[in-house]
Amino acid sequence: MPLIRRASHAGNWYTDNWTELDQQLQEWLSKAEYRHGPARAVIVPHAGYSYSGPTAGHGYRQIDPKNVKRIFILGPSHFVRVNSGCALTKTAQYETPLYNLNIDEEINKRLEATGQFERMSQDTDENEHSIEMQLPYLAKVMENYRNQFTIIPVLVGSINSMEQYKYGDIFAPYLNDPQNLFVISSDFCHWGRRFRYTYFDKSKGEIYKSIEHLDKMGMNIIEELNAYDYEKYLNSYGNTICGRNPIGVLLYAIQKLLNINNGLHLELKFLKYAQSSQCRTMDDSSVSYATASVVIQ
Repeated sequence: MPLIRRASHAGNWYTDNWTELDQQLQEWLSKAEYRHGPARAVIVPHAGYSYSGPTAGHGYRQIDPKNVKRIFILGPSHFVRVNSGCALTKTAQYETPLYNLNIDEEINKRLEATGQFERMSQDTDENEHSIEMQLPYLAKVMENYRNQFTIIPVLVGSINSMEQYKYGDIFAPYLNDPQNLFVISSDFCHWGRRFRYTYFDKSKGEIYKSIEHLDKMGMNIIEELNAYDYEKYLNSYGNTICGRNPIGVLLYAIQKLLNINNGLHLELKFLKYAQSSQCRTMDDSSVSYATASVVIQ
């Protein structure tokens, strides 16, 4: 029997009822417009589906499933320290309420051979939600090709810019392959005292408007594909983007490709932005969600 990672957040962060989940995902995908695809990479949120599901649909709508053979899922570690920087799964399959997704062990072994990856314990794997929240959407988008693709989940630790550059180098050749898809899992600003972050620029209006301005400032920098300016932005404002390190890895991988091929046409575009609630007082809190698509021609 293959070792399977349980869908440990099903029934809590999203419904474990197959029919209900399938209908939800289909509705969110149908409400999103195909306008920046086919995606080679997407940035998508990982909160509970009742909060972030509609926003994520705009990213997943840009995927052309018939061309995808391997899916790299880069999610930030929320709970454990990853000693080597990034970690791979020990399991052979990831469970979803729709159907199980097969791990690409061949790619895992290639990545492990670089000496820059460790294997996470199954407890760590199952406790982390940043990767799991992408799985039902991927299962839905790829349902007509369910036996024709594999996934490579990567847990990204607290890596600095030099380490992001290193992993960008490792992943660049995979990003360059049109049969590969990268899913970058990230929420945006976590605002409020419970998040220990209360940046407020009163010149922008109410608090939620200040948060939106702050997030969109970062989103604009990400669209410019400049990893250095993105780091400066984070250092200057401290925006609590939980997937900032996976996003940094993506930006460095993109820079690597552009340095190798100046004629490459590559565009990253944000498609949707939302907040869990509108903060108006210092006692309020919210989490922001944004989705983007990367197209390479």
